[in-house]
Amino acid sequence: MSNKLHVKKDDTVLVISGDDRGNKGKVLEVSPKEGKVIVEGLNMVKKHVKPRKMGENGGIVEAEGALYACKVKVICPACKEPVRVAYKKVAGDDGKARSVRVCRKCGETL
Repeated sequence: MSNKLHVKKDDTVLVISGDDRGNKGKVLEVSPKEGKVIVEGLNMVKKHVKPRKMGENGGIVEAEGALYACKVKVICPACKEPVRVAYKKVAGDDGKARSVRVCRKCGETL
């Protein structure tokens, strides 16, 4: 399985399936090895936290849980639509070709 994902940190994404379907959020963390992303304010889970130091409080804390990357679509900043990502070869500053992410609808670089 390839470890490359169509989503990067700080992308705005739309959830396309699951309990949070239709909600938008910013990607906080990407885990290519697992194929998962953590989106700000979505897929909230309750964690039971034990106090680690003297005087620190324990309890139940709500935190963002990981989502599979296939369940989110990147929102293009130019056309403001959820889109699939295409890859295009572009010549870099040093003359070597490099791959960039491109919106499939408007062709704008993501």
